[in-house]
Amino acid sequence: MALDARRRDARNVVADEVAAGEARTALAPGHGGMDPLVVCSIVGLFVIACASALSALAAVLVPIAFAIIVGIVLGRAADGLTRFGLPPLLGGLLLALCFVVGLFFLVNALLVAVTEVASEAPRLAENIIERVLPFFNRFSWLRLALARGASEEALADAAVENAGPLLGTVATSLTPALIQTLVFLAALVLFLLGRIHLRSTIILAVPSRDGRLGAIRIMNAIEEALTRYFATTSLIYMALGVFTMVIALVGGLPMAPLWGLFAFVSSYIPYLGVTLMTLSLLVGGLMIHDALIVALAPVIAFTVIHLTMENLIVPAILGQRFEMNPFLIFIAIIFWTWMWGAVGAILAMPLALIGMTIFEQVRDTSSEPQLPG
Repeated sequence: MALDARRRDARNVVADEVAAGEARTALAPGHGGMDPLVVCSIVGLFVIACASALSALAAVLVPIAFAIIVGIVLGRAADGLTRFGLPPLLGGLLLALCFVVGLFFLVNALLVAVTEVASEAPRLAENIIERVLPFFNRFSWLRLALARGASEEALADAAVENAGPLLGTVATSLTPALIQTLVFLAALVLFLLGRIHLRSTIILAVPSRDGRLGAIRIMNAIEEALTRYFATTSLIYMALGVFTMVIALVGGLPMAPLWGLFAFVSSYIPYLGVTLMTLSLLVGGLMIHDALIVALAPVIAFTVIHLTMENLIVPAILGQRFEMNPFLIFIAIIFWTWMWGAVGAILAMPLALIGMTIFEQVRDTSSEPQLPG
């Protein structure tokens, strides 16, 4: 009897524990017993931590990320030079040298123009104010606003006084830019030197054969997408630069080739680049011509051509090559511009393209293994 009682007690204890476990399982939320709010909090904190790290390490990550993207494109182009008997390593270094030399001449040309404008900043500010204020005085409400604020002489004096501190701020920001440029050049050369070994290391780090094939497909797809994107956009922006040079030449602006070069370079910076180009043409026209219509003609022509290319030609060409969601691209540009500034705006499209390429390759869950394309 005592043995039966002990057995019944043991069975009752086990039944109670099972019932309690089932009750806890029934009351517990999904996600393996974790509260969805906890999961969202963990993910949110992880995202905030990553964003903080990206912002805090921007001085290092920006030139390295830029060097990796440029190195991928140059490395892919160097692989195409093997048909002429040139080794990939030597071809990559040769293309990197051409890129650096071209970048040096580009920056030098832009710095010469900026230096000339900076040396003439006070006089240019006075001339612009003298040309713009008579137009404003045609409207009574603008004339009253200016009368309440300050006279023409006061506005000109304020512009001249603030020109110096503004140029000092620009000069102060050149030192970090120079350091980041050196980091970019070193990272670019080292990436090209170790690109093949790094690629092999990443592939061999994947344990399974199917995983290695998938890694090869992803890396090939990223290289192909970036190369096609930069080749396509460079041709489009080069055409825009030629049109801008013609506009500057016809509009009577000095140094027409430099205007075309500036339009070509600024096109790689979404939104901000076209804004700077538009303001530059506006200021240049006001400085050269007395008639307001003639002064505004270059900026109007550039705006029409740019809007036509951005809204008709670019979507038609890129839409056939890449399936890009405009909203996601806009969010990527805003995010990376807020995170890394103007360079982040340049890297936004390549980074978004890399993310979409990885997503498309991972989403392809074919049961049969495919060889890398």
